[in-house]
Amino acid sequence: MYILHLIMTAICLTLALVFAYLAIVSKDLLMAVVFSAAQSIFYALVFYLLLAPDIVLAYVAVSVGIYSALLVFIIRKTERYEKV
Repeated sequence: MYILHLIMTAICLTLALVFAYLAIVSKDLLMAVVFSAAQSIFYALVFYLLLAPDIVLAYVAVSVGIYSALLVFIIRKTERYEKV
C-alpha cells in the first residue's frame, strides 16, 4: 500500500510539472490559465495523498477557483494571445 501511495504521488507531481511547463510556454494566455489550474489540481491531489484534506479544501478554492477566475477576467480586459 505504501508503494502505491508513493507511485501515485510521483505521477501527480510529474503531471503537475508538465502542466507548469505548458503554462509557461503557451502563447495563448487563456490556455495558460487552464494549464495552471490543472497544475493546481494535481498539487491538491498530492496534498490529499499526504493526508492533509483541510489544506486541499483551501487550496482548491483559492488556486483553482478564485485565482483562475481573476486571471480569466484580466485576460478578457487585454489581448488573449501573447505577442513575441
